[in-house]
Amino acid sequence: MLTLREIKARTEPFFKEKGVPNPVLDFDLLLARVLGVKRLELYLDLDRPLTEAQLEELRPWVKRRANREPLQHIMGILEFGGLELCVDSRALIPRPETEELLEWIWGQNNPPARILDLGTGSGALSLSLAKAFPEATVTATDVSEDALALASENADRNGLGERVNFLQGSWWEPITEGSLFELIVSNPPYLTEAEFESAESEVKEFEPTEALVSGVDGMDALRVIFADAKRFLAPEGMLALETGIAQSEALNACAEEAGLTGETIEDFSGRPRFYIVGHKSS
Repeated sequence: MLTLREIKARTEPFFKEKGVPNPVLDFDLLLARVLGVKRLELYLDLDRPLTEAQLEELRPWVKRRANREPLQHIMGILEFGGLELCVDSRALIPRPETEELLEWIWGQNNPPARILDLGTGSGALSLSLAKAFPEATVTATDVSEDALALASENADRNGLGERVNFLQGSWWEPITEGSLFELIVSNPPYLTEAEFESAESEVKEFEPTEALVSGVDGMDALRVIFADAKRFLAPEGMLALETGIAQSEALNACAEEAGLTGETIEDFSGRPRFYIVGHKSS
């Protein structure tokens, strides 16, 4: 019977050889999931043997990760905004940066009564906002039927199935004329075609391209969002977007053309990651 120490000594170099970006961490997380323990507990007993049943469960996961399938898809569950979300190839894997945008919104003073999430994907933003603002009505759109099915599953999983109205359509298309929202959020595709080509295999081969790439300059979806934002943004409302870190000038131009005024907000790493319309800096 192989011990934790022995299986780690075999698998971590194998992951490294296959180009897995974080071989030690990723294998630890897979191993901890099989054993039903926290990652740090692995190091309390590295000479613990794995049973054959545990090895049988672990082997296909190791193979999938070595093939560069995202760890989140293999694990199947991701914690985000206080929720447990199912994640798979139907939608973009929620990123830490998106959770930073969520936390920034939570820090603002006025709870919104009506919220719209454009391009909801897995439902990460719309469901987290529905939980955070229980009195709000929440609407979420996505052009992908598969993504909306995943978002709906996540709503039911977190007891929010009655809280979010999911609508299929591209960006503003399914929104009824005259609807106004105090908070509009979106994590649209914003990678350039060149950025996508240089991305890791986990991104290029396993995540939906349409949720990542938005034209040569990464701005196609953002232009659509800005073009009609004023029609649906309530007076004193806020538009909060996750964007590319090299797009500040283009975003300012889009906002000005749409008759809006916005500003770039930095993420926790100091990168110009978010663009906010309707926020008044103190």
